[in-house]
Amino acid sequence: MKLYDKKQIKWNKLLFDNRALFMLLVPIIVEQLLNSFMGMVDTMMVSTVGSEAISAVSLVDSFNNLIIQVFSAMATGAAIICSQYLGSGDEKASNRAARQVVLTVAVIALAVMLVCLIGRERMLRFIFGEVEDQVMSGCLVYFLITVVSYPFLALFSVGAALFRAGGNSRFPMKVSLLSNVLNIAGNAVLIYVFHWSVAGAALATLISRIFSMAVIFYYLRMPKQVIVVRDYLKIRPDMPLIWKIMAIGIPSGVENGMFQFGKLAIQSTVSTMGTVAIAAQAMTNIMENLNGVFGIGVGIGLMTVVGQCIGAGRKEEAKYYIVKLTGIAWAGILVSCLVVFAITKPVTWLAGMEADAAAMCFEMVGAITIMKPLVWTGSFVIAYGLRAAGDVRFSMIVSTITMWCCRVVLCIFLVKIYHFGPMAVWIGMFADWTVRAVIFVWRFLSGKWLKETWELG
Repeated sequence: MKLYDKKQIKWNKLLFDNRALFMLLVPIIVEQLLNSFMGMVDTMMVSTVGSEAISAVSLVDSFNNLIIQVFSAMATGAAIICSQYLGSGDEKASNRAARQVVLTVAVIALAVMLVCLIGRERMLRFIFGEVEDQVMSGCLVYFLITVVSYPFLALFSVGAALFRAGGNSRFPMKVSLLSNVLNIAGNAVLIYVFHWSVAGAALATLISRIFSMAVIFYYLRMPKQVIVVRDYLKIRPDMPLIWKIMAIGIPSGVENGMFQFGKLAIQSTVSTMGTVAIAAQAMTNIMENLNGVFGIGVGIGLMTVVGQCIGAGRKEEAKYYIVKLTGIAWAGILVSCLVVFAITKPVTWLAGMEADAAAMCFEMVGAITIMKPLVWTGSFVIAYGLRAAGDVRFSMIVSTITMWCCRVVLCIFLVKIYHFGPMAVWIGMFADWTVRAVIFVWRFLSGKWLKETWELG
């Protein structure tokens, strides 16, 4: 079976030549790398306060990441529509859709913030059960402050996705860099000078997210941008357009939400293993995020590329880019896994982790280094391309089923029945990646995903 039909591709008129791909992908990859690196530094700074502090932050962040990924997926999923409009040459329709995306995500983010503020203690105790009192005390403080940042983070995700949909990935990278530097500087001052511990880390995060949202929306209103959103107070709901946007945004949000909810269910299992296991798992998550940034960056860029190809009616070209960028992502994942494995021991030493936690972390990162290059790109990067074409429901169903059947159930089974430590998390994850990769490769080769392309109207 052919991956794509070379005869139907006009090689001298590719929608994205090598230079355009380079200019799109590199800033996204750098942004993802900076975010992961800054997250690692952030964790290391908090870990110097003590195991209780890093345990509190990691537990709450496992829930925060659920919310963050839902917002990010909704923003990116909705921006697919903007990419398709741009590919068809209709910039006015793209701007109309962008305004509705901003309104919709802002309303949802505010509602989520209020719900979490009202029920924060009950939610944390329900999710994480009976953790140590000092850890729970830190959780409550960190959660209270970071919840307030949800709307700012959600709107930044929207603004960044709209810039990328227009082919400008450099500006969100610059804003993200400044935001991360501000966050680290805030941590240094609030943790080490004012000794605010967990509260200081949360407040620095809130300030940096307010900053990034304000900057991205200030420039999004400039008329020189490909996608322009201005006169925010004059935006009124256009329900037919909102429903079209949500037809892609909701499945993408549900998929990422279920993905993170599954991780949260796993985290609640790890939280019963003690602070050493929690700390080891927290650092392993940071390292795994770091070695995956190249692939995620390529996947995010692939959504813009495929979205514009589909909007322009170039389906064979969309296939070509999925194949090409999946290969690029695989090479990057292989190199990044080896590099991260090499720095794991120095990082755990610099973070001042306890010897048992550091050894546990090194063992888990070693297993990830072996498995991730084998199956990760097939399970994630190809799916980015399928979603950008509009095949979001299939992706949502597959990802949800494999998450719960492979990752969550297998992890809990290994922990409860065979008394595995946190390595059970990664065994379940490897199974999830493998099954998902087989299904998404089959879906791509079958061509059925092209029948789900979204009709522009």
